[in-house]
Amino acid sequence: MSVSRRQFFITTGLASLGTKAAAPQVPEIALAASDYLRFTPLATGDLKPTGVNLTWIRGPRSEMLRRATSDPDVDGGETSMLGHLLRIDRGDRSLVAIPVFLLRNFTLRDLYVRSGSTLTPRRLEGRRVGIYNWAASGAVWYRQLLRYFDQDPKAIHWVVGGVDRASRVRHRAPLPPYVSDAPEDKSLSELLRDGAIDAMFAPLRPQHYHAINGPIVRLVPDFRPMEKRYFEDTACYPTQHVLVLRRETWERGPELGPRLLELFQQCESRFQEGVHHFPYSTPWMNAEVEETDLLMGEDFHAHGFEKNRHEVDVFCRSAFEDGLTKRRVTVEDYFAEFLQSARKGPA
Repeated sequence: MSVSRRQFFITTGLASLGTKAAAPQVPEIALAASDYLRFTPLATGDLKPTGVNLTWIRGPRSEMLRRATSDPDVDGGETSMLGHLLRIDRGDRSLVAIPVFLLRNFTLRDLYVRSGSTLTPRRLEGRRVGIYNWAASGAVWYRQLLRYFDQDPKAIHWVVGGVDRASRVRHRAPLPPYVSDAPEDKSLSELLRDGAIDAMFAPLRPQHYHAINGPIVRLVPDFRPMEKRYFEDTACYPTQHVLVLRRETWERGPELGPRLLELFQQCESRFQEGVHHFPYSTPWMNAEVEETDLLMGEDFHAHGFEKNRHEVDVFCRSAFEDGLTKRRVTVEDYFAEFLQSARKGPA
């Protein structure tokens, strides 16, 4: 087989002889994440990263969470904060966390009851409460919320199952004695409507939810004042999903951590600029934006280690109190690799 002179030089590494030195190779990575509006500047290409060729894979949340940690063709992406915490607790450092928080959410809005219920957030001890998963990031924050309301999660009987469809949940950690699985043929919504459970936490609105007509309603219909008070009292805007890279990708370029953090900070700034300048997604969004800024600051969704140290610490402590980790993982341990690489510059 004949080989051209150029192909020979490329193969043997001699193509650059007599010419200018070849430009440094730019790392290429593929990240999987949910199709959140916050990342529109990245998705449209209006914001382009420097120092890295990024393939931005977007899609349904469950699929992206799976691909970010198990697809060999993907270098990382969005994952559950608890999932990463459990890996660290068992000594698995195959993924490296970067303090970019792709999903946050307050949690009182996720608590549902039957229409006509007289329960309150401070009267859940001794009750049967459904939950979509025992070992999930949102579930950790649900139980932390109950502690905020002086409720002991261990004094509640928890029932784990699918919200709108009967399904057996795969448990990532042993269930405590006060937690049981829902019947195989019943969804949590059915159990709630039948009176078999008194309330349930669900990250998405149940199919039978209706604010006025029920039969499933929120425990606190006007949840915003309580969630605002929660923020004022705890300084927590619950962080639920975090950005991770595969260990082998990280070791090829540890500088990727600070670069990706800077990229997502820029993306957040672009998104917030659009929200503030053109707040017309809903009729009163401008009032909501101004009120949020006054309470939480314009950087309420900022990324970075120091900015989010407190929330992550509360999360790790709550997971330990739930018995999900054998030891009290520190924030520094959670982001150990990133902190080591970021010592050369600000995080």
